[in-house]
Amino acid sequence: MSLLHHVFLPINTRFSSIMMKDQNGEKKWKKVEVKLEEHINMPIFPTSKSSNPNYDEYFDDYMSKIAMEHLPQHRPLWEIHIIKYPTSNASSTLIFKLHHALGDGYSLMGALLSCLQRVDNPSLPLTLPNNSSKVIMPQLSFAKTIFKTLPSILSLAFQTISDFGWSVLKSSLVEDDETPIRSCEEDINFRHVHISTISFSLDHMKEVKSILGVSLNDVIAGLIFFGLRLYMQEINLKSSKAESTSLVLLNARNIKGYKSIKEMVDNTNNNDAPWGNRFAFLHIPIPKLSETRFSNPLEFIFEAHKEITRKKNSLATPLNGMLLNMVMKLRGPEAAARYLHNTLRNSSTTISNIIGPMEQMALVNHPVQGLYFMVVGPPQSLTITIMSYMGKLRIAFGMEKGFIEKHKIKSCMENSFEMIIVAARKFSAKTKTKI
Repeated sequence: MSLLHHVFLPINTRFSSIMMKDQNGEKKWKKVEVKLEEHINMPIFPTSKSSNPNYDEYFDDYMSKIAMEHLPQHRPLWEIHIIKYPTSNASSTLIFKLHHALGDGYSLMGALLSCLQRVDNPSLPLTLPNNSSKVIMPQLSFAKTIFKTLPSILSLAFQTISDFGWSVLKSSLVEDDETPIRSCEEDINFRHVHISTISFSLDHMKEVKSILGVSLNDVIAGLIFFGLRLYMQEINLKSSKAESTSLVLLNARNIKGYKSIKEMVDNTNNNDAPWGNRFAFLHIPIPKLSETRFSNPLEFIFEAHKEITRKKNSLATPLNGMLLNMVMKLRGPEAAARYLHNTLRNSSTTISNIIGPMEQMALVNHPVQGLYFMVVGPPQSLTITIMSYMGKLRIAFGMEKGFIEKHKIKSCMENSFEMIIVAARKFSAKTKTKI
């Protein structure tokens, strides 16, 4: 209670506000009195007769249940669930559930990390890999020399027109194929989800990155794309060559790392401030699985590198942001929300990446063994999120319950990881031999 009152609530006024319509019918944030006890939930599970109880099934059902529940509109849009039962991953679990209207992943994760302290030395700030948010969460970047030559200008113009036009079509008219990761059901955002996670060594990811000369994001994207195609092939052989697209989310701020509570509060109205919903997205085609790519999964990484680099260096992404802002100003936030809804629905999955601390953190002196996040409620059968923490990369899957096979998709991701590691080491050995 003390942490929530003295640390969490002061981070941003939205944590103690509700949405109200003014006299013109526009929604505005209105500050209200927060009754903390109304925001805290401690479920009671059935008593286990086992000497070593494992509440995984009850925990999974509870997560699925609260993922589908709407946050009450009469109080601030957040709540906490304290699960005081052991699972295979931890002795207990604490869940922060927050509405996306409060902020994007960068804002909310910055707020939650502000509530944690380092286990080794609480007085020291947390550190992030390479002290830069570019490691896990990519930022929009444009080459400074791009306008120096005419060919560069023409290339930029062509890429921008092509990428922006394709993005608009994908957000409005062109849908991905129906596949084992996209059910195409109309009521998909009202269906129950199952949330599952898998962890990989960050050092192994960096090893592949070094061998191939690409970014860590390229390696992660390639691993996920290859794993998804392996899963699709296992369920339906033909779907491994279906048209499937991933929305890769980007942090649109020109800043590095997370900011302190004071900086978050002081800079709320700044365009590059930590707080708010300031994200962008790229439509990245999921490479089709061929015999060549199956035998050399590194092609998925090279393809991801090529696509992400090309699209980040065009002006399509800022134009998408301008288009969304124009829709919001001319037709209102509901129209902008519908546009985003269609963008999500027409694609197969969304990949959202957030950086995490290198050191072990603690919440009111309770060491935190693992951290991950999940976006619930999008009109997709599969949502993928990634977060680093203590040298591990944790990939979480939000899956349509009864449609996507959770054990099989995790197995395919593990196979993808192992095959990529083996292929990268062979590639490195060949390169050294040639030299």
